[in-house]
Amino acid sequence: MIQFKNLNQEEPYLLFKSKYDEAYSAEQKVIEAISISTFENKTNEVDSRFVNLKFVSDNEFIFFSNYKSPKANSFETHNQIAALIYWSSINVQIRMKAKIRKMSNDYNQRYFENRSKKKNALAISSNQSKPINSYKQVIENYNKSLNNDNLKKCPEYWGGYSFTPYYFEFWEGHDSRLNKREIFEEIDGCWRHSFVQP
Repeated sequence: MIQFKNLNQEEPYLLFKSKYDEAYSAEQKVIEAISISTFENKTNEVDSRFVNLKFVSDNEFIFFSNYKSPKANSFETHNQIAALIYWSSINVQIRMKAKIRKMSNDYNQRYFENRSKKKNALAISSNQSKPINSYKQVIENYNKSLNNDNLKKCPEYWGGYSFTPYYFEFWEGHDSRLNKREIFEEIDGCWRHSFVQP
């Protein structure tokens, strides 16, 4: 699930929440999955991966990750991202363009304290995306952390990211590909609303 806190009352955020509620009612599986695409300056490559969107707070979309991961390196060198959600239960995809930033250490610590011990053990034990000899070693590192580490203390290499969209596209699939594409683009602090052809 995605938790909504003090949701921004501008139209694209209200429409996002409306579509979320519709997908939730339709029993959408993995409803919090969101694809994040980044550009890496050093390699001149674009990359995408799914993360779990945890919160929408006012106008911020928040997820958590390892700060030493490849995506974290991309965020450092190029803070513009594209994000994509697809809810198959209602045949809706939501595209966003945004700027991304790290959450504060205090925010990360408060969130970490309230997570399960198992999730925290994995966050502490995983050197995300770095090569390892075997999956067995992943399990061993995890169990070592679960049994020995302080699982209430957030490590400095793990925490939240927040992105604030300046562009939304709400795509709704219809028969004969008469798809509805509704656009919201923030220009000079105001949202411009339009439609584009399928």
